[in-house]
Amino acid sequence: MDRLKLVLQYFQSNSESISNGICVILALVSVKLYTSFDFNCPCIPQYNKMYALGVMFVPPIILFLLGVLINRHTGVMMEEWARPTGKRTKNPAIVKYLFSAMMQRALLAPMVWILMSLLDGKCFICAFSMSVDPKYFNGIPNNTGLDLIKIMAKVPCKEDMIFRNNTFRIAVTRYVRCYSQAIGWSILLFLILMGAVARVIKPCFNHATFLQTRYWSSYLDVEQKLFDEICVLHAREFARKCVVQFFESMQDDMLLRLPLSQALRSRKTPTECEEEEDHLHGITKKKQVDHLLQTWYECRPELDVTKMAYKSTVCISWEDNDGHIVQSDV
Repeated sequence: MDRLKLVLQYFQSNSESISNGICVILALVSVKLYTSFDFNCPCIPQYNKMYALGVMFVPPIILFLLGVLINRHTGVMMEEWARPTGKRTKNPAIVKYLFSAMMQRALLAPMVWILMSLLDGKCFICAFSMSVDPKYFNGIPNNTGLDLIKIMAKVPCKEDMIFRNNTFRIAVTRYVRCYSQAIGWSILLFLILMGAVARVIKPCFNHATFLQTRYWSSYLDVEQKLFDEICVLHAREFARKCVVQFFESMQDDMLLRLPLSQALRSRKTPTECEEEEDHLHGITKKKQVDHLLQTWYECRPELDVTKMAYKSTVCISWEDNDGHIVQSDV
C-alpha cells in the first residue's frame, strides 16, 4: 500500500510525471483492448490483408492521436512555436525538445499494440497466408473444388470444413507465426538497443545545453500554469466586485438585517481587503483586461527579473524654503 502511495505521489508531483502516468495507462489500456478483442479473419482473398493490416495499424493511429491530444507538452510546444516573438526570442531547441518528449510518450501505446499483434501472430497469418508457397507443405486439400488462392485464404479459419483434421493448416500457421514473432522480437530488440545507445552517448554531447533546454521547457510549463492561476484569481475577484456593485446599486431603499454573529463573520479586516484588491492589480475594466491578455500573447515579458530585484522605493522628504532637507523617511 505504501508503494502504491509513492507511485501516486510521483505521478502527481509535476506535469511531466502526470504525462508519464497517462502514457503508461494508455499502454495498459492498449494491452487490455488487444487481449479482449475477438479477432476473426474474414478468410476471403479480397479482404484478408485489408482487415488484418487495419486491425494492426488503425488502433495504434488512434492511440497515437489520443496520446498527442492528452499530452501537456503538445499545448506548450504549439504555443511556443506559434506565439509572436515580441520581447522574448524563440529558441528552436526548446520546441525540438518538447516535440521529442511528446513523440516519445505518444508512441508508447501504439508500439505496445503493434508488438503484441506481431508476437501473437493472428493478424500476420490473416494478412500473409496467401503469400506462402504451398509446395513446401504436405497435406493440401485438393478435393474441395476451390482454387489455390481461396484455399490459402482460409488457412486462418481453423473451423473451416476443408481443414478439419488436416495438418496442412497447422504447418502453414506455425510457419507464418514464426515470421511474425521474429519481426516483433527484432523491433523490440532494435528499440532497446537504440534507447541504450542514446543513453550511453548522451553525456558525450554538450550536456550543459541539454540542461538549459530542459530548464526553459519546464519554465514554459510552469509559467503557463501560474498565468492560468493568476487569471483565475483575477477573474474571481473581478466577478466578485461586479456582483457586489450590482447588489449595492439595487439596495438604495432596502434595509438588510443580519444576525450579529453573521455580521461579525462577514466583516473583513483591512489586511484581507488589501489582499483582495491586490488580485486586481489595477486592471478593473473589460477593455483593460482585453488589452492585458492581448499584450501577453503578442509580447511576452523579457526573461529578466533584475527589475524586480532592484525595484526602486519611494522616499518622502520635507524641505524648508531654502531647499534644505528638514526631515526624511529614508
